Amino acid sequence: MSSTHLGMPSFPDAARASTQDTRLRANMTRATRTIRDKRAGAVAELDDWAQLRNAGKQIKDQVLRHLDAYLPQVEEKVTAAGGTVHWAADAAEANRIVTDLVKATGETEVVKVKSMATQEIGLNEALAEHGITAYETDLAELIVQLGDDRPSHILVPAIHRNRAEVRDIFTGEMGRWGRPAPEGLTDRPADLADAARLHLRERFLRAKVAVSGANFIVADTGTLVVVESEGNGRMCLTLPETLISVVGIEKIIPTFQDLEVFLQLLPRSSTAERMNPYTSMWTGTTAGDGPSAFHLVLLDNGRTATLADEVGRQALRCIRCSACLNVCPVYERAGGHAYGSVYPGPIGAILNPLLRGTASDVDASLPYASTLCGACYEVCPVAIDIPEVLVHLREQVVEQHPEEHRAERAAVKAATWLLDHPAAFALAERAGSKTRKLHPRTLPVPPVKAWTDSRDLPEFPQEPFRDWWKKNRR
Repeated sequence: MSSTHLGMPSFPDAARASTQDTRLRANMTRATRTIRDKRAGAVAELDDWAQLRNAGKQIKDQVLRHLDAYLPQVEEKVTAAGGTVHWAADAAEANRIVTDLVKATGETEVVKVKSMATQEIGLNEALAEHGITAYETDLAELIVQLGDDRPSHILVPAIHRNRAEVRDIFTGEMGRWGRPAPEGLTDRPADLADAARLHLRERFLRAKVAVSGANFIVADTGTLVVVESEGNGRMCLTLPETLISVVGIEKIIPTFQDLEVFLQLLPRSSTAERMNPYTSMWTGTTAGDGPSAFHLVLLDNGRTATLADEVGRQALRCIRCSACLNVCPVYERAGGHAYGSVYPGPIGAILNPLLRGTASDVDASLPYASTLCGACYEVCPVAIDIPEVLVHLREQVVEQHPEEHRAERAAVKAATWLLDHPAAFALAERAGSKTRKLHPRTLPVPPVKAWTDSRDLPEFPQEPFRDWWKKNRR
């Protein structure tokens, strides 16, 4: 069983195990179907959703085409507003920058706003190596951290847990991290939320340093934007003395007018809300208001290489709404952990190989973690054609690992010859129809046997279409 840097098996191996977990399957099915039904209702309220979707796509494409101009503009505006900009080529550099910034404050604790970028680079683990503890404050991230678990969803990282499991985690682990759970804690959502609120309040009031990501950076003002539903982000972004934000270089939008588009697309696609309960914006520092020191770490970590891929670059339009996860039949059954990354589901199946390459078994397997049904593309608020990128990445995997695809190449070559010779193709059709009763339901020998492990071979018709046409449509 081959593994990645996270110790995860390739997708087929991981999915083979996770699909046998009946509790996981029940949790995932219940949650994803609830979210996608609510999203469909929220989107249906807007007559101009298609126009908004196209606008979001065009804005993001404009940024990606001119990223070389927008990035210096962001640095200039953030610096002019009192912030400091750092550039990180990869995860190691980003972790070093953040660690040094925290060390300079003399603090050994930080509070965190939910951030995919910091999870991508393994920031919590990097800080821990230097004696710095990072406390997650998002409710779902708190559940994952207390349970010594890993996120399995972009928006709802603890989607694989049910209420009873959350209660057990709180009662068993909260005391090790800070304020313990109340005695007799039930699994009522309100009681669980109260327990988390009491636990986190001490962190918010004590923390001197906060770490965040950002949903958007407005280039013409240097403003960062975080949208959330709980208020923990607002607490982290305003109370500490030092704020460090780690943000992917693709998160830029040109103007505040462009933000109007995404503040309609994102909440409806992610939480099925008309608007986010909390939308926090900050521009540098302001004396007497919020953090006195602000650092922006602009993260590449494979994004420039992805930008060079003409087909794959559209993945950088992603606004991390998770709509594609909630409609994906593969994700619903396999769960998020099977993808071996903080980016699971359809977007993870393309984003991980694009950012990390396909050298590892898990990244080479991810482009195949899809039925290519297209549901992900239909719901994507910025129109990322995920099936197109999946096929593109499959082509790359085959080219990079030719020795593993000899049978496939031979089959395609034979099919190409047959389709180029109509007489031979017609003869094969007639032979297939006349021998249809002898055909097996599955293929008996490897490597072709793997194709029918989860599907039956299609049945031949009683007579070829060409013969039927000649008799009925002369």
